[in-house]
Amino acid sequence: MLLLKSLAGEELERFPVWLMRQAGRYMPQYRQLREREKDFLSFCKNVELAVKVSLLPLELLEVDAVIIFSDILVPLEPMGIRVKFEEGEGPRLEWDQRVDSLRKITSKDTEFVNEIVKGVKATQKEVPVIGFCGAPWTLFAYVVEGKGNADFKKAKLFMWQKEEDYRKFLRLLSDNLVEYLRGQVEAGADLVQVFDSWLMHMPYENLKDYAILLKEFFQRLNQELKVPVIYFYRGSGEYLEILKDLPISAFSVDWTVDMLGWMEKDSRAFQGNLDPSVLYCEEEVLQRKVWEFLKKIPRRTRYIFNLGHGLSPDMEFSKVKLLVDTVKSYRLS
Repeated sequence: MLLLKSLAGEELERFPVWLMRQAGRYMPQYRQLREREKDFLSFCKNVELAVKVSLLPLELLEVDAVIIFSDILVPLEPMGIRVKFEEGEGPRLEWDQRVDSLRKITSKDTEFVNEIVKGVKATQKEVPVIGFCGAPWTLFAYVVEGKGNADFKKAKLFMWQKEEDYRKFLRLLSDNLVEYLRGQVEAGADLVQVFDSWLMHMPYENLKDYAILLKEFFQRLNQELKVPVIYFYRGSGEYLEILKDLPISAFSVDWTVDMLGWMEKDSRAFQGNLDPSVLYCEEEVLQRKVWEFLKKIPRRTRYIFNLGHGLSPDMEFSKVKLLVDTVKSYRLS
């Protein structure tokens, strides 16, 4: 499996490629399956449909990994947080504002996610299956804010004004996420990715404290799951200076990070870094940008091609396919 070889530093003939949100609304086949459920959360919980959606990128794009189809907010429901998705508006979350009322969960509370992993594994053996979760800060920010936001002001005020509750909330999330990922790995996930999609909203002054909690979180994942762990975060390279000691297999970074510079001084694997907006370019420009990017990678292993963030619904399927084909055509020897 090419991706696992890259994480282990083995010799490669080409870089592995997969994409965040590789199964999504830009695919007509996805939209057809989505119509069979009343809302997005029900869609995520329908094991049969979720398995089919998970496999679409393997069938249609021929990527090198399958990430299960789910959502980072799924483990919040059994904690006692109401999660709903408004069509065209994104998620809405409600809770009673009391951290003490939130519950610890077990992997059985989200058994449908584990069944999705099993379903994908039973269908194909060619590429690794990626399990995933949201990171503690990103989930905390979603819950306190009640939705995605431009500044996450409520989350910051909670962190500053209710410090004890903030720490308690993040510790509970960490415990629950370890358990959540345990279920996915026991079901057959070959590796996991942790998404800190809203980390760029955390004030720099609070990042060192958060990095301590993250380090403990990843240490537990390593000890208890024993599979490779990729950490995706959105934020600058200055953030990476504080996060560099995290015990993870790979950093997945956005386009604001000097990934090439970090590769020269950090032997761990890296993933991502290319701005997803290249997919709006004309095909010739898209191919040229991808080739120019790959030529700059200063190593022949321990890199996984991905974008700096997920695919968007208005992207053209043909260009996404061209992106994957272009990466796969780039040889390292």
